[in-house]
Amino acid sequence: MSEDAAKNIEAYIQKMPSLPTTVAKVLEVCNNPRTSPADLNHVISLDPVLVGRVLKLINSAYYGLGQQVTSLVRAIIMLGINTVKNLALSSAVLHNLSSKKDFQALDMEGFWRHSLCVGVAAKVIARRRGVDAKQAEEYFTAGLLHDIGKIPLNAVLSKEYVLAISVSDRERISLYLSEQKIIGVDHAAAGSMIAAAWRLEGPVGDAIAHHHNCLAYTGPHKDLLYSVVMANRFASVMEIGFSGNRYPDKLDPSIWEFLGLNRDVFDEIEPMVTQEIEKAKVFLRV
Repeated sequence: MSEDAAKNIEAYIQKMPSLPTTVAKVLEVCNNPRTSPADLNHVISLDPVLVGRVLKLINSAYYGLGQQVTSLVRAIIMLGINTVKNLALSSAVLHNLSSKKDFQALDMEGFWRHSLCVGVAAKVIARRRGVDAKQAEEYFTAGLLHDIGKIPLNAVLSKEYVLAISVSDRERISLYLSEQKIIGVDHAAAGSMIAAAWRLEGPVGDAIAHHHNCLAYTGPHKDLLYSVVMANRFASVMEIGFSGNRYPDKLDPSIWEFLGLNRDVFDEIEPMVTQEIEKAKVFLRV
């Protein structure tokens, strides 16, 4: 990473609004295996804005509960602690990262549609493979946030980022390789800086940092990481949204093998993913 690029990115991240104290506490509480719905309710209820966002999401078509939920405790019991944790995290991050001024080289609508697609596809892939529904929500969150490192690159190095996208197109190479070539840092590295600043440890942070070097990953969240990588490929192949990357890497055969899927799965899940993306747009309005 060039010294100037590093300073600019670090300065941008330092100026970013921190995640609400409540969300940090939610993550801390949910990492305790003994946490109960009452514990989580106590933490979230201290932040009326967060309560409102979570209840809005819970009552959206995305979850399709079929009945109005007005009690946070009831919502936590119905959806599970992990789901509500990821709702709180997703809404807080998107609230902090959805300013139009941060999108200079990339189109904001195309970027977030791509991100939603990756989140939804990762969740669909996970559930198709038998991952518990409440755990699958983490796959959605990881996919939704996997490209957040593009935002500081886009915001503070917009001229260089336009050039990086152009070089990617001209040389037919994946965008992260062009970012390394032109800027000296790719969006996965920039994203890992955001994850560290916001203490997004665990599977979500790993997906942000390693979705372009997943074969070298030796951590404990390989299943989620590979699912996000496959979902990212799906979004690109199906041309749903646009993340600036017209020439994404092909999936290594070991990823297909690890997940126990074949290439027909893309055609099979496309109708479901497309339908779910429309429901998931509520995340961008919280």
